[in-house]
Amino acid sequence: MAAMFRVQLILPALVSLALVAAVAPATTHLRFYMHDIVTAEASTSPATAVRVVRGVTPLPNDPTNRFGDMYAIDDALTEGPGASSPVVGRAQGYYLFASRTDASLLLSANMVFTAGKYNGSAVAVFARDAILDAVRELPVIGGAGAFRGATGYGLLRTNTFNASSNNAVLQIDMYLDV
Repeated sequence: MAAMFRVQLILPALVSLALVAAVAPATTHLRFYMHDIVTAEASTSPATAVRVVRGVTPLPNDPTNRFGDMYAIDDALTEGPGASSPVVGRAQGYYLFASRTDASLLLSANMVFTAGKYNGSAVAVFARDAILDAVRELPVIGGAGAFRGATGYGLLRTNTFNASSNNAVLQIDMYLDV
């Protein structure tokens, strides 16, 4: 009798765990590179980040950027860090120099995938980007297509940066729950 009572208690718990496991989102990891081209390098590499608002207060130790500078972006997303790497999408949105005392941005962007398995899907991020930090976190605030209702985060690392042109290649690792 006691054994039957235990089975009656354990069986619903096991069924509940199985149901939770069946509906729990699977984490998808994506790695891609964002090419932020502020200064055009050639006719084949036009600017993809354009200053649309000029701030008035210079940033400390930065002769180029000012508090309040805003850049509209349409940056290529590629499989690898090289400029000739296959394009998998575009980062479309803006970043704004949002600190008067350091190089910190407010980044709002849609990572729109235009090739491969996720063609037609997008991930939206809205984040603080302290660009001198080795690793920055990008909260995911939603998605579309295969990523509809996505939650998660991205880890952003500067792969290369050219101080004279302000051009950068950023490595992004996205961890998405859909």
